[in-house]
Amino acid sequence: MKKSIKRGLSFGLTSGVITTLGLMIGLYSGTHSKFVVIGGILTIAIADALSDATGIHISVEADKKNTKKDVWASTASTFFFKFIFALSFLIPVLIFSLRTAIIISLVYGLFLVAGLSYYISKKNNKKPIKAILEHLFIAILVVVLTYFVGNFVSTFFSP
Repeated sequence: MKKSIKRGLSFGLTSGVITTLGLMIGLYSGTHSKFVVIGGILTIAIADALSDATGIHISVEADKKNTKKDVWASTASTFFFKFIFALSFLIPVLIFSLRTAIIISLVYGLFLVAGLSYYISKKNNKKPIKAILEHLFIAILVVVLTYFVGNFVSTFFSP
């Protein structure tokens, strides 16, 4: 797999999972509304995927070693993977009750982050446990913080 596609896959998956989980948990804890969570997922899938793709585009473009083709391949793959992984969280929300969908999404998202961390560690001939724990810690920290932010907003800003 080309470096630019790997960049888009690893960034898109990681950002797609952590950002979407954070948004879902925050919206769930603040509203308990399936409608609001679905709207949030769709918004993240479009706006954040475009934003991240633009960020990758500029970042890769800043490195003079990359060709124009590499820049655009990184941009497109980041958008594609971020969009797909963010949208994939809609499936449990559309099928199950919101509480069950949140639990399924947490397990699914943490599994994806752990799986990618394992793959990258093995590919780089490193012990995967450190990377897995580090990346899961960050993902769980985002989930916990956004849960409390959602509760805070619900408590202090609800009509």
